[in-house]
Amino acid sequence: MKDSYKILGVDPGTNVLGYAMLEVDNKKLKVIDMGVVHLSSYDTHQEKLKEIFLQLQEVIETYLPKEMAVEAPFFGKNVQSMLKLGRAQGVAMAAAMTMGVNITEFSPKKIKKAITGNGNASKEQVSSMLCKMLKITVESKYLDSTDALAAAVCKYQEMQNPLIGMTSAKSWKAFMTANPRRVKGAR
Repeated sequence: MKDSYKILGVDPGTNVLGYAMLEVDNKKLKVIDMGVVHLSSYDTHQEKLKEIFLQLQEVIETYLPKEMAVEAPFFGKNVQSMLKLGRAQGVAMAAAMTMGVNITEFSPKKIKKAITGNGNASKEQVSSMLCKMLKITVESKYLDSTDALAAAVCKYQEMQNPLIGMTSAKSWKAFMTANPRRVKGAR
């Protein structure tokens, strides 16, 4: 049976939002779209949030992904920045939810570790590794979308290995009970 689906990766931001669409076809990965949404030209935070929602819905309508992987905000010292970033992430998630897309949130460290093996890798290291893994070239103007692509690849890896993220289950039976959609043939 052919296993073909798409994963949308999103790196939310209030000035620049990165997105990437990853197609999985029989375990072969292909980047079918990458881009950035520039939001600095909008006057208010509310206008930026609306644009995030509309742009992501358009991407979802165009490619019909099965899954969305979103990078979680990291905890910084500036509370206002954290609140704005959290709102951007929430709006991105709402855009996917209203379109019936499954959502998984990953910490930046988990994404970096999944791609490079190092949770403290730089943006450039992540981008370089993705280019090697997927045999692509990323133009500098799309560098912000590599974090989104990394999130999508992280989701793909998690879907391929149901043991990733299995920290609370004490046995296979407990895992299968807690994750029925991840057990083959149980869908």
